Amino acid sequence: MDINTRIAEISDRIKQAALAASRSADSITLVAVSKVQPEDRIEDALTAGLRVFGENRVQEAQGRWATRRAIYPDLKLHLIGPLQSNKVEDAMALFDVIETVDRPKLVETLAKLAGAGNKLPKLLVQVNTGEEEQKAGVAPRDLPALLNLCAARGLPIEGLMCIPPENEEPAMHFALLAKLARRHDLGVLSMGMSGDFEAAIKFGATHVRVGSALFGTRVGPA
Repeated sequence: MDINTRIAEISDRIKQAALAASRSADSITLVAVSKVQPEDRIEDALTAGLRVFGENRVQEAQGRWATRRAIYPDLKLHLIGPLQSNKVEDAMALFDVIETVDRPKLVETLAKLAGAGNKLPKLLVQVNTGEEEQKAGVAPRDLPALLNLCAARGLPIEGLMCIPPENEEPAMHFALLAKLARRHDLGVLSMGMSGDFEAAIKFGATHVRVGSALFGTRVGPA
């Protein structure tokens, strides 16, 4: 199945899920998760018209997208993986959206670099809705304090992101993230991946992150 067929199928699934939720499909952005995909698949996706991509690692993304910026000025790049403090400056320069703000140290670093004149991407807070020890993200109970710190440091937070535990029903995590977003008056919800984005749309996802359903099986480490 070629990329054009995959895009058409996923777009139709998004439209159907939006219709079932009495929403407009135009309110939902498809983020193509391009991490560890080979260059020919990325080129096919660009040729097919995709312009919003998600990457997990700053260094990998730099190698893939830095030179393509001039060719595709309408690219929108989302960082969807954990951000190390020593990579923040590079991430700010490359990405349009950082979805993984999750700890005070990262907030302080972002604020310091923004204050020094670095471009500030749009920011989302990653919430660890399953409170998994091995996973990045702020615990739900600590979200208010982190949002208050962001406000105090002049960092505008536009929304929330989550990755539900693999062994749990994702809907309850999407419902929790939506509830937290409403409580804090945040309009952007990045949730839902290849296997569950329709459920995420039901609960208000504005961005769905789709990788394998678009590109096929990954060819490198996650």
